Amino acid sequence: MKHLVRLALPALFGLALVVGLAAGAAPAPSPTPETGQRYVCAPCGMACDAKVFDHPGRCPDCGSALVEQASVKTTVAPRKKTAILIFEGVQIIDYTGPYEVLGQGGFDVFTVAETKGTLTTSLGMKVVPEHTFADAPQADVLVVPGGNVDGPRGSAATLKWIREETAAAQHTMSVCNGAFILASAGLLDGLTATTFYGMIDNLKTDAPKTRVVSNQRFVDNGKIITTAALSSGIDGTLHLLSEMLGKGRAQAVALNMEYDWRPDSHYARAALADRLIPDINLAGVGDWKTVRTEGTTDKWDIVVRGTSDLSTADLLDRIGQAFAKEGKWSGVKAGAAAVSSPVRSQWKFSGPDGRPWNGTLSVEAATGQSGEYTMTLNITRAG
Repeated sequence: MKHLVRLALPALFGLALVVGLAAGAAPAPSPTPETGQRYVCAPCGMACDAKVFDHPGRCPDCGSALVEQASVKTTVAPRKKTAILIFEGVQIIDYTGPYEVLGQGGFDVFTVAETKGTLTTSLGMKVVPEHTFADAPQADVLVVPGGNVDGPRGSAATLKWIREETAAAQHTMSVCNGAFILASAGLLDGLTATTFYGMIDNLKTDAPKTRVVSNQRFVDNGKIITTAALSSGIDGTLHLLSEMLGKGRAQAVALNMEYDWRPDSHYARAALADRLIPDINLAGVGDWKTVRTEGTTDKWDIVVRGTSDLSTADLLDRIGQAFAKEGKWSGVKAGAAAVSSPVRSQWKFSGPDGRPWNGTLSVEAATGQSGEYTMTLNITRAG
């Protein structure tokens, strides 16, 4: 029976934490001695604000440093404000991910656009901004998402507002190619930044005074934070929340969102090996669908299956010609130039860091099925 009670306690505690996040319920204060100093965490808007401790340290719930109870004002601290820029063609998850995290974290979150009126997101969702630049409250955090960023980059009013908001805010964070908007506003000069994996090289060109990296999910420069694309904005915002209100607060929000937050994760889409594979249009050599595409930073495998009027050798030759046109891939050894199956060709090329890579392309005809093939490309970092 003792074991059953012990196992039930964590579950009950977890339930209380979720209820506290959702409804603001406050647990009973911890018992304290009749004499001696009492300590509390600095007001953060979580249920742990009501807990009292008899020793200094850190709050076990939100991670904030405990302070003397007598030093805490009885008035409720105002909620921190977050302004999220939105515009025609904005990427949905880029702004709604941070909205969810900071909203659950107790922030007052609102959207801002250059003008009033319904906007259409990149995927067709209709959204109406809550404020314009003229009436938006001053925010503690500014979020600049990505999407079709040509409009805001070309708007003097938008760039001016971003610069002014950033000057007064504690943090400004871009998501995805929102980094290009910050670059246009002159806010990334001399800093390190990241962006959408397919636009890493473009940002290097557009922001020559910025050190652009491809191996980080987000980059924290202190005041300015940039994140990679889409869901990485959630990770960047959880990091921002942990910096402002404590790691425990961010962890509690991630748990309530059922988000597997890994603060120390080194996953970065831009660093995966498939970025080194040339974009080949297979439509000209048949009808294909992807069966598998997976790998790591050091290797990648792609398998496609489809139909074609060409032979195995002809398919190998046509794909090989496309590789060679890229200028970075060179053939080492070709497979049998006949109708035998499978046929293979060997390739070598260099990555952005100059290190060598090897590749193998194979084409195999389906047994007993004329015109049906499986093509496999494997690339591996040499050594």
